[in-house]
Amino acid sequence: MSEQTIALVTGANKGIGYEIAAGLGALGWRVGVAARNEERCEAAVAKLHAGGVDAFGVPLDVTDDASVAAAAESLRDRAGRLDVLVNNAGITGGMPQTPTTVDLDTVRAAVETNVIGVIRVTNALLPLLRRSASPRIVNMSSSVGSLTRQSTPGTETGPIAVAYAPSKTFLNAVTVQYARELRDTNILINAACPGYCATDLNGFRGVRTPQQGAAIALRLATLPDDGPTGGFFEDAGEVPW
Repeated sequence: MSEQTIALVTGANKGIGYEIAAGLGALGWRVGVAARNEERCEAAVAKLHAGGVDAFGVPLDVTDDASVAAAAESLRDRAGRLDVLVNNAGITGGMPQTPTTVDLDTVRAAVETNVIGVIRVTNALLPLLRRSASPRIVNMSSSVGSLTRQSTPGTETGPIAVAYAPSKTFLNAVTVQYARELRDTNILINAACPGYCATDLNGFRGVRTPQQGAAIALRLATLPDDGPTGGFFEDAGEVPW
């Protein structure tokens, strides 16, 4: 197997996911660009190549069992192992999302992608991560998933979003459960908040750049072996649950 560090970033064809892939590639890593849309995936890979990144495309729909299984098989054949998994793919489900009027299908879609999709991908790739000397998993969450911030008067946590925000709270809880199960292994898993970044996820209304949003993922992807696990972090430090 190659000594080059191998990473996979889901939803990496644009936005924060692309910048995470670019940042990891700048470290000299080989980066799998996972995305649902094959054409956009190939375009992202070509752009990364132009910037000197050793990138390759991985067709992947996190909501589809067969697609995830095929991606895991492709990665095994191509790289033999995985050192870092960044679960970045996610959706808001669209707005508004007031609890009293929300379409329940919107809630189901957010949970299917943002939570179940992460579990599906992580479990499919764990055998490859276990082959790594220092495996890391980063789950891209959001401060809107912080119950502390959501329930603190005067704290800015965005609009009411009964599908998106709780899906990130759910993801945080899932991250903790993985950390508990994997505590006797060398796998470190943490949740990351990129901040309010201008991406198409929010209609480019954010105040941070995707590159700024990627910084916390890069930090958690490169943690030392004695680094934290089961935590929730942003640039400024730990995010309250």
